[in-house]
Amino acid sequence: MKKEDIIQNPQDYDLSIETVGMGTLRSPMSGVRFVSDEQRVCLTTDMQTLEQLSSNHLPVPSLEAAGPRETIYHDPSWTRAAIVTCGGLCPGLNNVIKSLVQVLWFDYGVRNIFGIPYGYRGLNPDYGYSPVVLTPEVVDAIQEDGGTILGSSRGNQDTKVMVDTLMRLNINMLFCIGGDGTLRGAKDIAAEIKRRRQPISVIGIPKTIDNDLNLVDRTFGFETAVLSATDVITSAHTEANGAFNGLGLVKLMGRDSGFIAAYAALATTVVNFCLVPEVPFQLEGEGGLLQALENRYDIGKKHAVLVVAEGAGQYFFENQPERRDASGNLLKNDIGEFLYEKIKAHFAKVGKEINIKYFDPSYMVRSIPAKGTDAIFCYQLAENAVHAAMAGKTNMVVGSMNGAFTHVPIEFAVSERRKIDPSGVLWHAVLGATRQQDYFSGKYKGKNK
Repeated sequence: MKKEDIIQNPQDYDLSIETVGMGTLRSPMSGVRFVSDEQRVCLTTDMQTLEQLSSNHLPVPSLEAAGPRETIYHDPSWTRAAIVTCGGLCPGLNNVIKSLVQVLWFDYGVRNIFGIPYGYRGLNPDYGYSPVVLTPEVVDAIQEDGGTILGSSRGNQDTKVMVDTLMRLNINMLFCIGGDGTLRGAKDIAAEIKRRRQPISVIGIPKTIDNDLNLVDRTFGFETAVLSATDVITSAHTEANGAFNGLGLVKLMGRDSGFIAAYAALATTVVNFCLVPEVPFQLEGEGGLLQALENRYDIGKKHAVLVVAEGAGQYFFENQPERRDASGNLLKNDIGEFLYEKIKAHFAKVGKEINIKYFDPSYMVRSIPAKGTDAIFCYQLAENAVHAAMAGKTNMVVGSMNGAFTHVPIEFAVSERRKIDPSGVLWHAVLGATRQQDYFSGKYKGKNK
């Protein structure tokens, strides 16, 4: 179900959004431009593709546009909303929580808003957690802090138990803030609710710092992560420059997709090597990383900066036992420590000096507040999530596509991870900025320049 598959064969995919019922109530909002369910956002902006689809009498692949509906399903005076944050920390979690509360409270007049403590655990009474009452006063300044005031946890809980809890609390809309594991859990919750024929809207707000959700161009926290990573890379560059044959080795987040590493490399322009999961590399011999580093120093360069995404080079650990976290995600082996030891050992073996400084800012990046336009984006996502929930939408994620906010069925959002295309413009730009292919190929070998 990749974006490209849908564009090529739009007739094979149903991107319609489920609802818990038909809206019959007039929205209390005023002075806004309402959006109809018929408004769509195209998956592609390529005119040639669109013309081809038209000539073949195929539907234009598109997603339902997000935004306020003139007619809503849930009565604000009876609405009881719940918010849950799951998975690892990410910049912007508190921003999203605050924005959800503000839009529910001020735009729709909802007065019963609850925070569920510690992820999906909070929906399992065995853990003994009680919902937290959320008001504008409670969330007034939480955006100034990183993390989440609700706490988080990994791993799913028994879906039937969680739905039992929602029904016992008379919740009729649930906002699930999290990554693919969280969204799969939300999909299961929505399915169980549907089976019981309960009018409870389940809305996902995509939180993946890796920016790798399918049919979603941008996720909150990504921009802040890139900005924070650039500070670390700058420090690594300074350290590397301060020593003869210095090497600043930086490991960044990116389990299966290397977007943070790629964007940070482009943002700083001081990175000489960028390694991502999507582009395999070898370690030893001609064309290997170790020789490429040698090649750079041999031409008279006194320093180097190497950025590696955490999921890169996992094939070097084939004999290691498989490990998974509580959410079922495959835990990656530490490629940063691995490269540190291999590089140090190689240069000692060939009798060449190297001074390595290793940086792993992962937890620092995850736990800072959202910055700049990322904070604005958090509000916009939350705002559109509330609009969708009040309209009775369910089993969906609020996304962003081609500069517009959209409704994406959860099934499609979690079906594939979005990845860097090794032949695409982004990776070409990274290669252009780093010139790493010249060092891997040995273009400058033997030249002193």
